[in-house]
Amino acid sequence: MTRVSRDYGDTMKMEAVLPVSADVMFASSRFPNYKIGPNNQIVEAKEDLKTLSMKEVVARETALLLEQQKRLSVRDLANKFEKGLAAAAKLSDEARLREAASLEKHVLLKKLRDALESLRGRVAGKNKDDVEEAIAMVEALAVQLTQREGELIQEKGEVKELTNYLKQASEDAKKLVDEERAFARAEIENARAAVQRVEEALQEQEKMSRATGKQDLEELMTEVHEARRIRMLHQPSKVMDMEHELQALRIQLSEKSKHSLLLQKELAVSKRIEDNTPTLYELDGFEALGSYLQIQPGSDRVPELSMCSIQWYRSTSEGGKMELISGATKSVYAPEPFDVGQVLQADIILFDQRITLTTTGPIDPAAGLGNYVEALVQRHDIEFNVIIAQMNGIDYPSQSIHVLHVGKMRMKLRKGNTTVAKEYYSTSMQLCGVRGGGNAAAQASFWQVKLGLSFVLAFESQRERNAAIMLARRFAYDCNIMLAGPDDRASLGA
Repeated sequence: MTRVSRDYGDTMKMEAVLPVSADVMFASSRFPNYKIGPNNQIVEAKEDLKTLSMKEVVARETALLLEQQKRLSVRDLANKFEKGLAAAAKLSDEARLREAASLEKHVLLKKLRDALESLRGRVAGKNKDDVEEAIAMVEALAVQLTQREGELIQEKGEVKELTNYLKQASEDAKKLVDEERAFARAEIENARAAVQRVEEALQEQEKMSRATGKQDLEELMTEVHEARRIRMLHQPSKVMDMEHELQALRIQLSEKSKHSLLLQKELAVSKRIEDNTPTLYELDGFEALGSYLQIQPGSDRVPELSMCSIQWYRSTSEGGKMELISGATKSVYAPEPFDVGQVLQADIILFDQRITLTTTGPIDPAAGLGNYVEALVQRHDIEFNVIIAQMNGIDYPSQSIHVLHVGKMRMKLRKGNTTVAKEYYSTSMQLCGVRGGGNAAAQASFWQVKLGLSFVLAFESQRERNAAIMLARRFAYDCNIMLAGPDDRASLGA
C-alpha cells in the first residue's frame, strides 16, 4: 500500500510507480470491502467465500416453506410464516447495512480519484501514464460498484415483496388459526353440553331404577314373610324344631358339665379331708374354652400368691408328659383353642414346697364355636374390632377401636385408613391367647407380627378372640406355616 500524505512531490520523483496493465483481471466480480485501519491506511477485509447471497437465502427459505407446507398444521404453518417474516426483516436489515457499506465505498473511490487527479498534475513522463492507468482502473471499479448497487436495489425490491407476501400469509394463517380455534371451542362446548345431558339422563334413570328396585324388593320381602308366616301357621317347620331341641340339649349339657365339675371339686375336697391333707390353694373357674382359670387361696392363713412362683403346663392326658406353657406365670390363665382336649396343670413354688393343681379333666370346646368358624372361613377377609392394650410390652396410651383383618395370606391391623401393622404369614409370626392378666384374659390375644413388633389385642368377646386365633392358624396352615404361641411350634409340629 502507498501512504498518501500532503508533501508528496519529491517522494514521487524518488520512488518509481509500478506499471499497471489496462486489461487487468480481478479475482471477484464484486468490489472488495475496504476498511480504514490504523494511521488512516485502507485495509481490504477478508470475505467468507461460503457466505450465501441474500437472494439465495430467500430462495432457500421459500423452497423449505413450500415443501413443508403440506405436512404442517395450521398453527405450525403460522409459526413458520412468522419465522419467515423475521428472516425477511433480518435480510432487509442486512440490505440496509450493505447499502451503507456501498455508500462508504463510493466515498473512498471519490477520495482516491481526487488524490490521483491531484497527483497527475504533479508528475510527468512514465509516472504520469501510470497515474492515468490507475485513474482508469478506479473508474472501472466505480462502474462495477454502480452495477452491484443496481443488483442490490433489485434484491432489495424482491426482499420487500417477499416480506409483504410473508406478512399477508402470516395474517391469513393467524385468521385461520383463530377460526379453527373458535370452531373447536364451539364443538367442545357442544360436546360438553351433550355429555352433561346424557349424564343427567343416566342419573335420573338410575334414581328411578333404584326407587323401583327398592320398592319391588320390599314388596317381595313382605310377600315372603307373609308366606312363611302362613306356612308356619299351617305346617310347623321340622328344621326349627330340631334347632330348638339342639339348643336345649346344649344348655342341658353345659349345666350338667358345670354340675359335674362342682361334684368333682367337692369329691376332691372330701378326699383331702379324709386324708387330713390341708388345702392351701385350689383352681376356680369353668374348665372350657371361653372362660378363665384362677388360683385361689384355700384359707386366710395361706401366704399370698405374690410370694409364690407359678408355672402353667398342659398335657394330653392326666398323668402324661407335661409341656411348659411359655409366659404363663400368673395366677390367672385363659385357655386358648390349642388347649382344647388337654389337661392343664399349675405348679406353685412356696419356699421349698411344690404345690400342684390340675384340672379335673380336659378343657372342653366352646359351644357353637366350630360352626361359627366354618361360616367365617367362606369369606376372603374377616374383620374383628379390637383395642390395642400393649405394644412391644408397653401399655398403649390410646383406647380407640382398631380393625384386625385376618385374611387368606396375611394379617393386617388398621385404624381408619391408616395401617398400623401388616404382614404375610411367616415363621417369625406368633399368635396365641394372653398368658396372664385379669378377668379380661379370655378376651385378649398376643400377636407378634415380626421380630421387634408385637401387640396385645383385646376383642369384643371371648368368641371373637377364639375365632380369630382359629381362623389365622387355619389360613397359615394352608400356607405351610405353623402359627402358635412362644415355644409352642415344637409341640404343635409333633
